[in-house]
Amino acid sequence: MPDSGRMRPDARAWFEHRTTSATSLAEIDVDALLLAKRRGGHRVSVVLPARDEEATVGTLVRDLADRWVHGIPLVDELVVIDSDSTDATADVARAAGADVVAAADVLPAHGNRRGKGEALWKGVAATSGDLVVFMDSDLLGDVSHYVPGLLIPLLTDPRVDYVKGCYTRPLTVDGEHRPAGGGRVTELTARPLLNALWPELAGFVQPLGGEYAGRRSALERVPFVSGYGVEVGLLVDLLGVCGLNGLAQVDLGTRQHSHQTDAALGRMAGQIVSTLLARAERSGLEPGGLLTQFQHDGERFVPSSTTVATDERPPLCAVPEYTAHSAGVVG
Repeated sequence: MPDSGRMRPDARAWFEHRTTSATSLAEIDVDALLLAKRRGGHRVSVVLPARDEEATVGTLVRDLADRWVHGIPLVDELVVIDSDSTDATADVARAAGADVVAAADVLPAHGNRRGKGEALWKGVAATSGDLVVFMDSDLLGDVSHYVPGLLIPLLTDPRVDYVKGCYTRPLTVDGEHRPAGGGRVTELTARPLLNALWPELAGFVQPLGGEYAGRRSALERVPFVSGYGVEVGLLVDLLGVCGLNGLAQVDLGTRQHSHQTDAALGRMAGQIVSTLLARAERSGLEPGGLLTQFQHDGERFVPSSTTVATDERPPLCAVPEYTAHSAGVVG
């Protein structure tokens, strides 16, 4: 049975002290953030990786540019990294106010690979801010609070190097809208593996979420998996670089985005498994037997933990009572 008291002490302490809330602009003191940015001499870059996202990228970029570039100058660079789009993604993003950079034009001597992680890696290389915010390009609805929300821990606590956004994720299946249930690869693949191999990371609600921010000084020190394993790879690798207390998460409320097919989700899960197993092998890790999951109670995420350790019986041929009985029956 679930037992919220079974969560590892280090993960529970981290979850309670490193999880904050910024579910709307009303919760954020933007003036104080801007003052902290100026006092710290920070420069903020926002990077949006995009491949064939003309349907959503324009609205997202326009809102970010109007609010945080031309309105309140919290963002210094707003860059869309175009990953070989075959539609009008680049033109739409540029018209909406972003600087558009083709992934193939960044560090060209290193070639151009397919995948989201490639765009993020090149996004860091193509920008100059000491604070870098990443956002997916297929976000829907009002996400105007995401950028300042992710910047709060970085601008107010010098011990924090990397911040993950977390949120509830609605899911629409066969025309039926559910308030939660999105993030199937997280629940079925990433979370169980992280809990088994890096239980100190069990407090992360959305380890695969595409909205996060970090200090360039930390991001420069870790590899970027080229494909969909990039988020979970960054989380594990930055744990090694920054330590658990150098990581934080912010509840951003609700995240809506386009959903992928089951086949696409399967490919994503495969890349995530490959990313984590490679890191586990290098570290010589042995899997644990506890799984922490999360539900939202209307105010905050609540963790609960369940024992999932493998328990198995030996082959019957190794059980003396069974073999003796079987011999007697045969005889």
